[in-house]
Amino acid sequence: MRIGGNMMGRIRQSLSSGGAEAGEEDFLGESGGSCSLSPLQSLVVFYKPIKFAVLFTFGNLLAIGSTAFLIGPVEQARLMLDPVRIYATAIYVGSVVLALACALVIRSKIFTLIAIIIEICALVWYSLSYVPFARRMVSELLASCCDTEI
Repeated sequence: MRIGGNMMGRIRQSLSSGGAEAGEEDFLGESGGSCSLSPLQSLVVFYKPIKFAVLFTFGNLLAIGSTAFLIGPVEQARLMLDPVRIYATAIYVGSVVLALACALVIRSKIFTLIAIIIEICALVWYSLSYVPFARRMVSELLASCCDTEI
């Protein structure tokens, strides 16, 4: 119980405003809670990367949980462990753990930013594994863009 309580305390501390001064804007800025991101709101990734990493990662976990709710947890696990996407799943789950570790345990903004970038790339690659030939097409596109021969 001590470890779980300690982790919940760290999550609560990460998500709280901490040392917000008077006159400082909140997480949503001036939008009043709308769903669009203003330029000020998009800077929260760099201003408070730990808070963003925790919220983004838990949002991704909720998204995977919602698909498990829709198709069933056994079917979700079977799809995730399919030989076609087993490596993408392992890299994605590893990047989720890395992002949470950097944000909640290490508490380093630089490492958290790097972990967020890795998580986003892993999420894109994992998502592409569900579209037939998408990973192959993206790989060939990137290879042709990075090709130095003319």
